[in-house]
Amino acid sequence: MDSSPSIPSESRALPEGCRILGGSCAEARLVQRLSPWRSAGQAWDLLVLLAATRTAEHPGISAAGATPESRRFTALADAELLLEGPGGKRRWPLPPLPAGVTPALLSHVALGLLPLSPLLAAVGLEHPAPFPHLRLEPPGLGPADCLSGGKAMSLARVERLWRQGMHLGARLRRPVLLTECVPGGTTTAQAVLTALGISAGALISGSARQPPQTLKRMLVEQGLQRAALPERPSPEAVLAAVGDPFQVVAAGFLVAARQPVLLGGGSQMAAVLALALSALDRTERDALSDRVLLGTTAWLAEERLGPEHQPALGILLDRIGRHFDVSLTGAASGIRFHNSRIQALRDYERGFVKEGVGAGALLLLAQLQGHSSSALVQACELAVDQLQASP
Repeated sequence: MDSSPSIPSESRALPEGCRILGGSCAEARLVQRLSPWRSAGQAWDLLVLLAATRTAEHPGISAAGATPESRRFTALADAELLLEGPGGKRRWPLPPLPAGVTPALLSHVALGLLPLSPLLAAVGLEHPAPFPHLRLEPPGLGPADCLSGGKAMSLARVERLWRQGMHLGARLRRPVLLTECVPGGTTTAQAVLTALGISAGALISGSARQPPQTLKRMLVEQGLQRAALPERPSPEAVLAAVGDPFQVVAAGFLVAARQPVLLGGGSQMAAVLALALSALDRTERDALSDRVLLGTTAWLAEERLGPEHQPALGILLDRIGRHFDVSLTGAASGIRFHNSRIQALRDYERGFVKEGVGAGALLLLAQLQGHSSSALVQACELAVDQLQASP
């Protein structure tokens, strides 16, 4: 564990308004981890993993679509919006939300300002993807089962997807921004972290304004009781019991990747990082933590959960770091919508939506590349105008 002094929540190494997550990373190490994402003229890859779990169909578990039925096509609708934008032709309608607007719109805005090459992979979706994508397993296998049953996926499926993730990680030759769209994924994140021995239940967020923590805890407890995992289960066993396909591919990817990786998201990405760390020895864990940075939104970074009543995601990163004796850190974008003229964007400031489809990491990357907060906010407002005007 790095014993250097912790850095302040706002650092001179970051653009104005951005902040640090986690208290175990010294300033010099933060600068090192930011370096690949600051470089002018640097090209990066964007890998978006689309996946599904039947956990998302449990009533009340997710707000990434107002109904269980609509959540079955959330990943496809968000991916189409990311690629085509608010004025493009899209096959899948955006699922209704309780408030706000899908973060895929914010991701699209930032993506248009960056030299990123998007690569999408679909795994375990209910419906076929209508755009070019990597197919990582035979079609028809469908989503993972609900984690409450303790048998989310077969071990053979997990091992096959893990190898696919490793192949992807070894194949890419540039720094990679890795993100996802998996409704119900914060609940599987809580389950795998708990199975790995990390006390995370009170620190896991969700797409709802008030995350359904009691419901999440009940499903996780049911799943782990039925799975009857050993005291120190392998990451593959944990994933087979209570995981989702995204987590398998992403963890395998991190194990094999030798390029810097910006993880776009919150607790789902923290869980993937924990799974990868659990598969490595001490030396490899240090190397992985040095090339990985988590990027998220200001709303998720500031969310206060649990008995500590402190920003939960930063505490979660520190807790995972202590568990594996490594130094982990994250950075949050400084984009805020307090003064936006559009209600759907101001809803983010009220605790709705918060993050998804790499919105925080993409906005952070745009800021690191010199785009101002005011310009990014204005671009998001124009995108909402287009979306609302589209048929």
